[in-house]
Amino acid sequence: MYIIVGLGNPGKKYEGTRHNMGFDVIDRLVYKNNIPCSGSKFHSMYGTGMIGTEKVVLAKPLTYMNLSGTAVRELIDFYKIDPESELIVISDDIDLEPGRIRIRKQGSAGGQNGLRHIVQCLGTQKFIRIRVGTGGKPEGWELADWVLSRFTMDDRALVDDAIVRAADAVTAICTDGIDKAMNIYNVKT
Repeated sequence: MYIIVGLGNPGKKYEGTRHNMGFDVIDRLVYKNNIPCSGSKFHSMYGTGMIGTEKVVLAKPLTYMNLSGTAVRELIDFYKIDPESELIVISDDIDLEPGRIRIRKQGSAGGQNGLRHIVQCLGTQKFIRIRVGTGGKPEGWELADWVLSRFTMDDRALVDDAIVRAADAVTAICTDGIDKAMNIYNVKT
């Protein structure tokens, strides 16, 4: 079983912003795997279903980005999973160009506040994460304004492709394992 958590901020105001890449990937997984995601529990919108032969829980925390660890901790405690091998967290990454994705088995939060809170709540950096590139902050922009902004049309096309590939990467992790998924998806595109 995997718990797959996409990070973002709830509400129409945040739809399509750089910070909501995790939510966008979860939406893609819901659509692609026909998983109903209409329940509200664990401080999240969530749904359960199958990816391949693997049971999954798809979740979008409703805590807002900076408190994502609260929802993740509740999900892990309820489903009694091992976060080191059965948790996948999807987030935005300003250090990757738009359109790039990166899969890691563990690592630091890298300045991403949602990941930082998850690490704090779990007491470990050892969990699978998929980062979707949104591009670096231009000079003169405040970071909060940048991550809550929308993409240019050119970048939006790149990011839409990355969302599809990130969802495919989740499927690969569930069906073929993390190492194979890293070999396939951690390439420059």
